[in-house]
Amino acid sequence: MANIRLSHVGKVYADGTRAVTDLTMDIEDGEFLVFVGPSGCGKTTALRMIAGLETISEGQVSIGDRVVNDVPPRDRDVAMVFQSYALYPHLSVRDNIGFGLKLRKLPKAELNRRVEEAATTLGLSDYLDRKPRNLSGGQRQRVAMGRAIVREPRAFLMDEPLSNLDAKLRVQMRAEIGALQHKLGVTTIYVTHDQTEAMTLGHRVAVMKLGVLQQIAPPQVLYDRPANLFVAGFIGSPAMNLMTGTLQRSGSSYAVQLGSAALILPESTTRNRPALSSYVGKQVVVGIRPEDIEDAALSEDPARATMTGTVELVEPLGSDLMVHISTDAAPAQSEDIAELQKDTERGGVLADRTLVVGRFNPRSEVRVGATVQMAVDTRQLHFFDIATGASIWGEQEVAATETAAATVVDG
Repeated sequence: MANIRLSHVGKVYADGTRAVTDLTMDIEDGEFLVFVGPSGCGKTTALRMIAGLETISEGQVSIGDRVVNDVPPRDRDVAMVFQSYALYPHLSVRDNIGFGLKLRKLPKAELNRRVEEAATTLGLSDYLDRKPRNLSGGQRQRVAMGRAIVREPRAFLMDEPLSNLDAKLRVQMRAEIGALQHKLGVTTIYVTHDQTEAMTLGHRVAVMKLGVLQQIAPPQVLYDRPANLFVAGFIGSPAMNLMTGTLQRSGSSYAVQLGSAALILPESTTRNRPALSSYVGKQVVVGIRPEDIEDAALSEDPARATMTGTVELVEPLGSDLMVHISTDAAPAQSEDIAELQKDTERGGVLADRTLVVGRFNPRSEVRVGATVQMAVDTRQLHFFDIATGASIWGEQEVAATETAAATVVDG
């Protein structure tokens, strides 16, 4: 096993296209790190540079104590698991798993031992004599993982390994991969465009946009303290609602004006975000997660601030109602938001109104076309600089965020 270090790594293709810019991070021995971001953000290119499948234009990649920029892939002692299973259809499961070891001329007894152990770990012992065509998609992916495990590498590199599976099987395999990595304790780098996979698997998650690392942190830190507008909008399902508001003083308190609604901010919000005081009288981007918006008629907290809107769509999910509501709050518009709208499901813009999503109690009786009062948990509001997209905190909170982001959650 090994730690992996990327120092100012960049990738520029021959035609001048820049795929990755100044990527710097330390991946600890035994850590499960997930790269996530929209299509074309550079996450797979970064993985392939670590594997040696892409040349490195700038910077340095180290595996353990060895710089591997010029080391061929076969000598880096890492194992790749790809999106396609890449199994040999004419070989049995046993021979597919052991194929790489056979090429290395590993003694037969040792080869069989490793194959049997991997098959037991992956629940494939009863399928060793079958051909890939007689396996389900999930079983084929296990075979592909078994082929990586038997190599006993210093690190696993996984490039969207679950994207070819149906939704139910993806959930099952996701849990199995997490349990397997915990059992083996091997450093693992995993690439996905699915933020749910990223949040459930990663000890830390690295969010990429247009080849640039936006934030690297444990999943809960990304969710609670996103570094900028892009991270805030990308992490979370349904996506965070984003709109333009004006920060105001209201006596000894602060308020944010969102269309016709003036939401009074609790003291805890302004205390945790001391930099907000410099934005009084200015426009900011305000973020509200769907779970922090509920039907005011059912709210158990009468002190919650309210907004009014028109119900456009109701999606019953059994445990929740996803309610899409048009409000007179001004829409938030920026390059980050435009980038998010290319690749994620999120509320939209209706002329000069903003479509927000609330996660309502399933007992709510809201109907399409009706006017609804929304109760908003103002303790959970997020604020972003309208020009830079940076999250508005303050020096103390920024330091706390950076410290938390550097912490690796022990899996």
